[in-house]
Amino acid sequence: MRKQNRLPYDKERLPRHIAIIMDGNGRWAKKRHLPRQAGHKAGISALRRTIETIVELGIPVLTVYAFSTENWKRPAEEVNHLMNLLRENLHSELSDLHENNIKLNILGDLRELPAGLREELFEACQTTAGNTGLILNIALNYGGRSEIVRAAKALAQQVKDGEFSIDEINESTFGANLDTKGLPDPDLLIRTAGEMRISNFLLWQIAYTEIWVTDVLWPDFNGEVIFQAIDDYLKRNRKFGAAI
Repeated sequence: MRKQNRLPYDKERLPRHIAIIMDGNGRWAKKRHLPRQAGHKAGISALRRTIETIVELGIPVLTVYAFSTENWKRPAEEVNHLMNLLRENLHSELSDLHENNIKLNILGDLRELPAGLREELFEACQTTAGNTGLILNIALNYGGRSEIVRAAKALAQQVKDGEFSIDEINESTFGANLDTKGLPDPDLLIRTAGEMRISNFLLWQIAYTEIWVTDVLWPDFNGEVIFQAIDDYLKRNRKFGAAI
């Protein structure tokens, strides 16, 4: 097993952007006869470990899927717990993020979030806006289809306002209206808990992303699993549609 302090990688070959679908909190808790809330709390610790490893590797961008547009269908008690957990950890972790030069971004439509939480997220992003280290994107009330619709509406408004013509709409102008504008597309998408689906995550951005799935449940995720994913990623031949 690889030790985290060895870091035997050529940094030029490492992914610039890793995205993670954090799945399995509920199953982790169920296996231990614990409430689902315990799984979500353990998942926070897994995220902390993951950020530490990504920073150690020097990877510029990490995007994690925290709460989808579909997650509102869950029981109200669980949704409220998730929102409270987010607020609590925002308070406790913000100073560490800032001290470690991490820039926080929130992806998704925040209009449906509680007003107080929305304001706190905005302030946290403002606090870290000038940081130049890891860019940490948290996808919150996020859905890939919703993001694409919001981008299309923004483009339509820009055409209506005479900012440019329909003929000037292309992949670049469309991408400039996405939540991830200005960032590289993910090179590697990791999904935990063995599920073989995308779940409406970064649908535009992962057109040529390498996908790696592990059976490890999210609360058990750690640096060793990240190394396994990167080892597999580095063995792949990324052709981007070319006949190589």
